[in-house]
Amino acid sequence: MTVSLLKQKLGIIGGGQLGKMMILEAKKMGFYVIILDPTLNCPAHSIADEHIIANFNDTIAIRKLADRADIITYEFEHINVEILKTLEEEGHKIYPTPKSLEIIQNKYEQKMLLKKKRIPVPEFIYISHEEDMKEAGEQFGYPFILKSCRGGYDGKGNMVVHSPGEIKTAFESLGGCEQELMAEEFVPFTKEISVLACRGIDGEIIVYPVGENEHEDNILIQTKVPAQITKALTTKAMSLANRVMKVFEGVGMFCVEMFVTEDKRILINEVAPRPHNSGHYSIEGCVTSQFEQHIRAISGLPLGDTTLIRPTVMRNILGDGEGSGEAFVYGAEEALRIPGAKLHVYGKEIVAPKRKMGHLTVTAETLEEALERAESAANAIKISTRKES
Repeated sequence: MTVSLLKQKLGIIGGGQLGKMMILEAKKMGFYVIILDPTLNCPAHSIADEHIIANFNDTIAIRKLADRADIITYEFEHINVEILKTLEEEGHKIYPTPKSLEIIQNKYEQKMLLKKKRIPVPEFIYISHEEDMKEAGEQFGYPFILKSCRGGYDGKGNMVVHSPGEIKTAFESLGGCEQELMAEEFVPFTKEISVLACRGIDGEIIVYPVGENEHEDNILIQTKVPAQITKALTTKAMSLANRVMKVFEGVGMFCVEMFVTEDKRILINEVAPRPHNSGHYSIEGCVTSQFEQHIRAISGLPLGDTTLIRPTVMRNILGDGEGSGEAFVYGAEEALRIPGAKLHVYGKEIVAPKRKMGHLTVTAETLEEALERAESAANAIKISTRKES
């Protein structure tokens, strides 16, 4: 007989939309949830049992969270891994493990480990100074990608270098000698795909269907499932995700982002040790959502069925307009009239252009129907500042 979940306290570092969606699933199973986030009215605040208002690198606050919780998890990678390692050594349960987080936080170390384990990745080199970038140009040709090894998301921390004349500007723009940088070959991919995978405490690994992603200005706009790729590529992508999980030995949800190349190869782009934006489709699209799965995994519960119920399309709802201000939702009624449409508004108080404010999903009998309805729903809804009367 296992301990009642009602006695289990879950601590989440981060109170954004991912933390909120974790809590929604955790509360269904009886968990008591404590969040740590510097913003009072963050998306997860209204549904958390407790909220520690503190910076994500506040070691005293993180220790307080650990002392109050039975299990610690997090909704993003850019946190103080040293305090997590210390807490784990003291016996606190932290998933995904600080070991896997530490490697993934550094994109260069992440790629080095994958390459060592013979996981296919784009070619890359470490950049210490401008001369290294010239070497990258000679090795990869132009264009190539310059990346910050740490931090960065939605295209931030990345620059495309089109010619030798752009080397100096790109190097200085990303921090130059003050920052860890890497250069990576520019991959002429035909599709961007991602695969959710989860590992339980007992080592069991499950893999979700392959999602096909579309980006604008390096921000995810749409994920459609199943991905429109061959059966052979689908099998290969899911197998690679399984291998990546074994490499990092993490516990909980991971997302493996991949490129499908013109010559039908699959290369691993990046790995995220948490539920992921491209996996939001699983809430309505799969038997077990990525958020429920994450809670199951880190608490030692059996992993759930990942079967895709129906073809599903997820569309991000980004901040509309040019300025920032108090957020208002327009067009929800029209969007929700569309068959199969589900709306998720994150509850961020301030809207800004291109900020992720919510998402919608549409399920249908065919992917074509889901795409058409998702387009209509996305055109109907806007989240922006109140318009002047």
